[in-house]
Amino acid sequence: MNRSNAFLIVLVLCFNSMLCLKTAAQAVRRIPPEGIIINDNDRDELGVGLLQLGKAIDSLKQRKDPFINSLLPDVIIYFKAVDYALKYQEFFAAKDVISGKKLLQEGLERAAALKDKKAPWTTQKGEVVRGYISKIDGSVQPYGVTVPDNYEANGPAFDLSLWFHGRGENLSEVNFIADGKGFTGSMPSMKNTIMLYPYGRYCNAFKFAGEVDVLEALADVEKKYKINKNGLFDRGFSMGGAAAWQFAVHYQDMWLAANPGAGFSETFDFMLKYGHEELHPTGYEKTLWHLYDCTDYASNLSNLPLYAYNGDKDPQQQAADIMEVAMKKEGLKLNRIWGKDMGHGYTKAAAKTVDSLLAIDQAKGKNPPPAEIHFTTYTLKYNSLYWLRLDALSQHWNKARVDGNIKGNTITLKTENVAAISLINQQLPESFKNNRSFDLKIDDETLKINAFKDAELSFHVEHGKWIQGPAIAKLAKRHNLQGPIDDAFMSAFIVVKPSGTSSNALFDKWSKAEMNRFIEQWRAQFRGDAIVKMDTAITTEDMKSNLIVFGDKQSNKFLAKFKEYDLPFIINNTEIILNKQYKYPAKDHALAMIYPNPLNKEHYIVLNSGFTFREDAYLNNSKQIPMLPDWAIIDLNTPPDAVHPGKVVSAGFFGEHWEWQGPTE
Repeated sequence: MNRSNAFLIVLVLCFNSMLCLKTAAQAVRRIPPEGIIINDNDRDELGVGLLQLGKAIDSLKQRKDPFINSLLPDVIIYFKAVDYALKYQEFFAAKDVISGKKLLQEGLERAAALKDKKAPWTTQKGEVVRGYISKIDGSVQPYGVTVPDNYEANGPAFDLSLWFHGRGENLSEVNFIADGKGFTGSMPSMKNTIMLYPYGRYCNAFKFAGEVDVLEALADVEKKYKINKNGLFDRGFSMGGAAAWQFAVHYQDMWLAANPGAGFSETFDFMLKYGHEELHPTGYEKTLWHLYDCTDYASNLSNLPLYAYNGDKDPQQQAADIMEVAMKKEGLKLNRIWGKDMGHGYTKAAAKTVDSLLAIDQAKGKNPPPAEIHFTTYTLKYNSLYWLRLDALSQHWNKARVDGNIKGNTITLKTENVAAISLINQQLPESFKNNRSFDLKIDDETLKINAFKDAELSFHVEHGKWIQGPAIAKLAKRHNLQGPIDDAFMSAFIVVKPSGTSSNALFDKWSKAEMNRFIEQWRAQFRGDAIVKMDTAITTEDMKSNLIVFGDKQSNKFLAKFKEYDLPFIINNTEIILNKQYKYPAKDHALAMIYPNPLNKEHYIVLNSGFTFREDAYLNNSKQIPMLPDWAIIDLNTPPDAVHPGKVVSAGFFGEHWEWQGPTE
């Protein structure tokens, strides 16, 4: 079946399973589900094929040829797909086994071509599967592209439309590669456009490592094809619609236009109305909703053409309903397209309408950087919009807001909960770049600025007043070094495995079990093998990665390197002591924490924790959000379950200089 004919069918079949709702009587089940038992003949045939492809890959690696090395991921994706499916019982139907055999043959064909320094798939038109090596864990990740017939490598740059796929619990790498490399076909009205289908590291609504996957896949496509960076479209449906909302509010200035369909856009209301579950979060859990709740960032959509689609009988219209309310509070109108008499899917008429609207925006081209912006964030993880970057907040996880405009020779900024900013020269409107000097009116002050010739100009608050120059601090929260714990798994990390044993037997058993669980669940949920090194093998080079350390100073020799003042706690054989006043028995309590690594403060050290959402959240993508803040004390007398690693008796955030702030209620 060709992709354009399959488009609507796949939306209905695949995306109707966007969420699997948990009932009180339903046990938390395995995701991905357990696959079928394959017969010995198939297992042997797949094993032989893997052995052949593995030898071919090893032979190509030994060539150490730059051309071959640059394209090896396009071969390794086939090996990884079948290897994972065979090793972890992720063939879910008999057809998947057939697909696995075909993928091994495709991989061998690519390897043979690459051996002769040929790569015909790089100039292939239509659907093509490609791969890249992720900076997070060194894993090879697949993505799909649809290349139009009129694209030429030596021709003009093409626009690019991302399409985010829907939820698929059976979406192994085998199925992703074999079943269409993206779950949809090229949109016929989007002329001169390459389609990109990120895998998103499986089924996490393109959050955390899935979010990074999108950015890495996009960067890889921009290396391999001529892409117009001012012609990017943000599109998706169901779980993919949730991703389109998230990327619209967090990366608004990337897109020419956005088109989210169905999905979810926040947590509480969606779970109440669609998931039929009333959530009762702790104070820190509710605070952490600010990371991915798109309603909190509605002001950022001020300058983005956006078209939300829903079937008129689809309960998931809730996502656009609540975004419409949030946008209205900002004076923004949400453009909505409806599928008549349609549930969770696209009608042909609505698809045509959406495509025609996007084609109009495509013909006009991306709007230039605006003179007026309204930027909201709660974290420096998402800290920039066009010509404005936030470098420091007064208080993380409180609403930070900047309303700015440029008129004549004056930039006016009104700020809330902001301690440092930068103006980005390249992103300023063309009419302003020629000014030799300008006035910066920021809150109640006016600063006279000489010629703006540098790449950026920075300003910060000092003694209650704005002054020119970057904020200088030995240790401070900043972009990509702001927490919470889950942020450590959005860039390169290494698990530091203890070589010894703690004298606290309950803690030792728990810590090692949590480490093994994390390694297993990282593979299952984020589709990569975590890099693991013994505590005695950590090098200076390893300090360039986030270090995920399990154990205590007795069991983990790497922790023994730190002096008491290096990290904001004291742990001895009997007590865990926080800020010299909060004390917990070490025999049955554990500290989970993120903090800048004292040996390289550009990166994190994490204690006794992997990503913090657990099995219960796998059942519903809107609940795949951080469950622990910057630090937490775990009572180990309560065993871990599908929500928590034990009983969380105290937890909180560090301050803007990573100083102690006390527990969060």
